Amino acid sequence: MIISMYQASVPRFVNILGNLSNILDKAQVHVDAKKLDTATLTTYRLFPDMLPMTTQVEIACDAAKGVVARLAGVEIPVYEDNEKTLADLKARIAKTIAFMQTVTPGQIDGTEDKEIVIKRGDKETRYKGMQFLLGHALPNFYFHVTTTYNILRHNGIEIGKRDYLGNP
Repeated sequence: MIISMYQASVPRFVNILGNLSNILDKAQVHVDAKKLDTATLTTYRLFPDMLPMTTQVEIACDAAKGVVARLAGVEIPVYEDNEKTLADLKARIAKTIAFMQTVTPGQIDGTEDKEIVIKRGDKETRYKGMQFLLGHALPNFYFHVTTTYNILRHNGIEIGKRDYLGNP
């Protein structure tokens, strides 16, 4: 069986983002039970030169919606990066999932060799579709989701591997 570009992207992103949303629910229960300020978690960094939890979630969402939009040849939705609370982060995840669910397999399948150009400042990096998805976007996405998980786990949220993996 051959796995399609769509199957390697949209369902994987939707599944893990859904799991991340469920993990944020557990974080909210923890915050409420311990009467903590939500910012204790959302602004937490694993190390001073790392980005805070809020930014980790924002980047995970951006990575997912960015690759899906680029492969499908549609406009990338722009979000403001103004999330402050766990509820805000859950809303961003939901918005990202809703966008990705508008993209069909027909828009993504067959994009293995599509040229993808990423611009950062004045630098351009060129990829082929499959190279971008498998070699850049998926690892970047999982890095930021895992970092979010690690921040929450480090702060005492009772989550484990099953929460991260969910039911793929």
